[in-house]
Amino acid sequence: MATLSIHPTIFLAILLYFACPAWATTLTYQLEANERACFFTQVQNGGEKIAFYFAVQSGGAFDIDYEVSGPDHEMILQGTKERQGDYVFTAKKPGEYTFCFSNDMSTFAQKLVDFEITVENEPRAELPAKPASTSEQPSLVEESIFKISGHLSHISRNQKYFRTRENRNFSTVRSTESRVFTFSLLESCLMVASSVLQVFIVRTFFSTRTRKGYV
Repeated sequence: MATLSIHPTIFLAILLYFACPAWATTLTYQLEANERACFFTQVQNGGEKIAFYFAVQSGGAFDIDYEVSGPDHEMILQGTKERQGDYVFTAKKPGEYTFCFSNDMSTFAQKLVDFEITVENEPRAELPAKPASTSEQPSLVEESIFKISGHLSHISRNQKYFRTRENRNFSTVRSTESRVFTFSLLESCLMVASSVLQVFIVRTFFSTRTRKGYV
């Protein structure tokens, strides 16, 4: 009968993974002109890390106003006409934290905003005691896991950056296409109007000469 065995390194990685609880909310929201939208997250314990990322994907000049405030309505982060941001701060108090976006500067342009709010508490897990001959192995494995985590975070940021650039370039292409179509339509209307006006002037000219000839 076969028995299932787990390598100590794999078991340690699983243990460290579950020892670092974190939860995140990733949303895409379309902000109308002159609209203000707020989102909330609950922090259970003081000292937890909050990561806040946002990027304007399309609309206007790709800028937005934002505010981040704590449970006592104290201002933590604030910015105007920002295209994107990536911040990490420590929640000093437990309670409800507010993340607001404002599109008051736009009179007609809608803004599509991607944002992510992550609340995490990352104390390094206490490793079980090991024999002296393998005392260095847990620390090496632990450091490797945290390095991999850092690399994954870097890859995730690069993916967000390139996704934002792709969406903005696509939005610019659509805007340019719409402007070219509008300009072409306007130019065609002007050409038709000019042709009609020329025909009207020529007919009026010959009609006037004909009346003078009969007189």
